[in-house]
Amino acid sequence: MRDVKQGNWPGICAAAAGIFMMAYGISRGEMQTVFAKAVNICLECIGIG
Repeated sequence: MRDVKQGNWPGICAAAAGIFMMAYGISRGEMQTVFAKAVNICLECIGIG
């Protein structure tokens, strides 16, 4: 069994970095860009766009 004090730091650091990067991207307005691209790809897949 892993020691809780030592074994969770890499996962906690990776999660914190991911949350920070998502917040930074949202603050720059990247969420709207990604959503627009996703809508275009979906519409092209089903033959509408």
